[in-house]
Amino acid sequence: MGKNKVLIIGGTGYLGKRLVRASLRSGYQTYVLQRQEMGVDIEKVELLLSFKREGAHLVCASFNDHNSLVEAVKLVDVVISAISGVHIRSHHILLQLKLVHAIKEAPNVKRFLPSEFGTDPARMKNAMEPGRVTFDDKMVVRKAIEEAKIPFTYISANCFAGYFLGGLCQPGFILPSKHHVSLLGDGNKKAIYVDEDDIAMYTMNTIDDPRTLNKTVYIRPPKNILSQREVVEIWEKLIGKELAKSSISDQEFLANMKGQGYAEQVGLTHYYHVCFEGCLANFEIGDGAEEACRLYPEVSYTSVEEYMKRYV
Repeated sequence: MGKNKVLIIGGTGYLGKRLVRASLRSGYQTYVLQRQEMGVDIEKVELLLSFKREGAHLVCASFNDHNSLVEAVKLVDVVISAISGVHIRSHHILLQLKLVHAIKEAPNVKRFLPSEFGTDPARMKNAMEPGRVTFDDKMVVRKAIEEAKIPFTYISANCFAGYFLGGLCQPGFILPSKHHVSLLGDGNKKAIYVDEDDIAMYTMNTIDDPRTLNKTVYIRPPKNILSQREVVEIWEKLIGKELAKSSISDQEFLANMKGQGYAEQVGLTHYYHVCFEGCLANFEIGDGAEEACRLYPEVSYTSVEEYMKRYV
């Protein structure tokens, strides 16, 4: 522990900044890609400089300069990509494939963790348009990784707590109401909610673990496998008040979705599969995969109830 050198790409993003700090806490020599095309984003620069003060090394490179990416990758043993999923479609997949190409040229990389961290794309072959584009793109990247024989770990972290719990599982909300909630369908389909700092810590545990080599690792904290109704009940208990409830049918949800922009439709499709179909919790993990909470029982994860206390 502590000997591996780790490069984090997308280190100023929502999950990326947590991965950087988890890497530093875990004692890894931590490198953060400083993209030359960042421009005048002062908040990102300040974040990068704070990482530097905490002991991280900043590495200048550009996705438009293949040699600079190869040189960055040659510095480390493990590469973690946390490029934000907001780069819908071609841009996001292009960056990932450029990264795969660079890693292929740098024989020192012992493990690559691509930008996944959500629903396992291998289980979403029947996903609806237009949301399936996200899963299709991730499978293209996986194919490139495996064809290049790059050692990998895929992380399926399910629902980011901030996005789902803050809005009581309602799309478009990130703060919980103290008055009303719209249930998606009957509100009884189970999903899995994970604190973003816990995602980062579990991820860092996997990177030099032989048990996770060339496998998908699911993060499924047992206390956090809950339905929307159960999340709402936890919130009601915390505020000492029952919310008024209405329900949105799957047909209503899909009809409303059609009127949205492309990026919004992609996100809403994912909500549909999670909240109306229960796609995250309706299968056994099975062979060829691992579950993070079983592998690392020493990690004390944040329960949904503990997480939601911040909103009271």
